[in-house]
Amino acid sequence: MALHPGSVLKILVVDDNSLNRKVARATLKHLGYDADEATSGQEALTALETKEFDLIFMDIQMPEMDGIEATRRIRARHPDRNLAIIALTADGDRAACLAAGMNDHMTKPISIKSLKSKIDALSIPA
Repeated sequence: MALHPGSVLKILVVDDNSLNRKVARATLKHLGYDADEATSGQEALTALETKEFDLIFMDIQMPEMDGIEATRRIRARHPDRNLAIIALTADGDRAACLAAGMNDHMTKPISIKSLKSKIDALSIPA
């Protein structure tokens, strides 16, 4: 799905590792996007209660609530939101990510090219 010219993509990066969040946000910044961040699945759920996002990059392996469970809860709480969720994982199961309600999956380490490709493939209305 293509973004309309001039639209601002609201992105949330969810990862318990501060270096991973920093790399993801810097890569997004290089592509012209700003992103909020959350350090856990629970923090992501809380952020969604107060702000609308178009896209979430979700780590899979996090303590307390992993990305699979967080995605299930997001989809259950916000079934009518047009929200894309892309798994960010070092070795996660793509099928499990998609079954949980994620739109796509990408492996770490991320690159500018792969991140741009995933964003460009989304269909998020302005």
